[in-house]
Amino acid sequence: MPQSLSKIYIHIIFSTKLRQPLIDKDIKDELFDYIGGICRQLECIPLRVGGQSNHIHILCLLAKKIALVKLLEDIKRSSSKWIKTKGAQYSNFGWQDGYAAFSVSPSEIEHVIKYISNQDEHHKKRTFEEECRVFFERNSMKYDERFVWD
Repeated sequence: MPQSLSKIYIHIIFSTKLRQPLIDKDIKDELFDYIGGICRQLECIPLRVGGQSNHIHILCLLAKKIALVKLLEDIKRSSSKWIKTKGAQYSNFGWQDGYAAFSVSPSEIEHVIKYISNQDEHHKKRTFEEECRVFFERNSMKYDERFVWD
């Protein structure tokens, strides 16, 4: 095939360092927009960026010419540097080292967008750790509790 074609939807989840509640209401929307902008610069079309005070969800279409790890490195590095310019209260901001990423079927895109959009509701019922365990189990992902939570 002389042409390279790709359409891979990715749901990415990662937390702030030590799951500190550093994404407050004053910065939340601007941070999510900023991260969406990083995705667009890398030709990874963001469909939804959202989260809570201690973690983030990104649903995007992965560009065919970028590795997932490169996307995550750029998002974390750029957004961490950017948020620190937003005030002294963010001077210790950082992201956890790892991440979780799941492929998403095109038929499930709307469901994942709604899920990310309704984070406030989901986290009235379960913690970030409980949420992740559900994703790991649903996707048959093996993990070691000792290394997942920093």
